[in-house]
Amino acid sequence: MKLTVQDLNSHYGPAHILFDIGFEVGDGEVVALLGRNGAGKSTTFRSIVGLVAQRTGRITFEGKDVSAKPTHEIVREGLGYVPEERRIFTDLTVEENLEVGRQPKRPNAPHWNREKLFTLFPNLGEMKNRPGGRMSGGEQQMLTIARTLMGNPSLVLLDEPSEGLSPKIVEQMVDAILTMKKEGVSIVVSEQNLHFARLISDRAYIIERGRICFGGTMAELDARPDIRDAHLSL
Repeated sequence: MKLTVQDLNSHYGPAHILFDIGFEVGDGEVVALLGRNGAGKSTTFRSIVGLVAQRTGRITFEGKDVSAKPTHEIVREGLGYVPEERRIFTDLTVEENLEVGRQPKRPNAPHWNREKLFTLFPNLGEMKNRPGGRMSGGEQQMLTIARTLMGNPSLVLLDEPSEGLSPKIVEQMVDAILTMKKEGVSIVVSEQNLHFARLISDRAYIIERGRICFGGTMAELDARPDIRDAHLSL
């Protein structure tokens, strides 16, 4: 397995947020972590990359236990993280933002450069010298993903990649994620949008109030409207 999460518990101060979370991601697989707003999706991602101080459990990435490693070491192992907040450098241009994310090639991951990323996200190729602060939300989302790919990760955590985007940009995001998968990148997508998840994912887990309550293929989820409606309907 590319990534294995076992018995993950996380706290923010006295508040217990995640309860014995467990899931797996295989090589070249796209897995959706589905749930309503506040279900614990973002905390799960932040815990995996070491951004939640109060956490217990075991996180194995490419056969290595990274549970106790700091964030910068986990990223150097080849685990990319695209936060929901995007966090681009607004004063830097598109090309300068990409250079910030540059890391050496990895033997177990596809290699990305600016030209390849401009093919993946043509919008970015048309605004190489534009400052990040003068881009739309969808363009900033593309830039954040592209900057993460400059680190040549073998697995990427994408937190709510479709949120707040226009239908046209969502279509481009679907195409980009499927291309990343073809290149060999494993992906975990945190989503509330079941339709979006269905277009890109091999398997899905549902999280509700910090607990995993379903795990299976998208076809198995579609065959259980009772589970889907109980945990995903607004």
